[in-house]
Amino acid sequence: MEIKIEHQPSQQLLNQLGVFKWAIWQKEASKFPWTYDSQETCYFLEGDVTVTPDSGQPVQMGKGDLVTFPAGMSCTWEITSDVKKHYYFA
Repeated sequence: MEIKIEHQPSQQLLNQLGVFKWAIWQKEASKFPWTYDSQETCYFLEGDVTVTPDSGQPVQMGKGDLVTFPAGMSCTWEITSDVKKHYYFA
């Protein structure tokens, strides 16, 4: 299970995906477990996060990153700077 990150994706790609029409999720600095029932793609508008899959290495992400989390992945989110992101479940 791999987290895919595209740092600073082009405005063209974001528009093609319809990112700015997706719902927005916000969360203050915190740490919590999470399991993805379906694939999530998100685009970070603000924040810094370290996501550690249960069976893998920590992955850092934040403002300006387009991230895809695979369905079925269990992980721990550690938000170090308040997050605001667009998100879409496939």
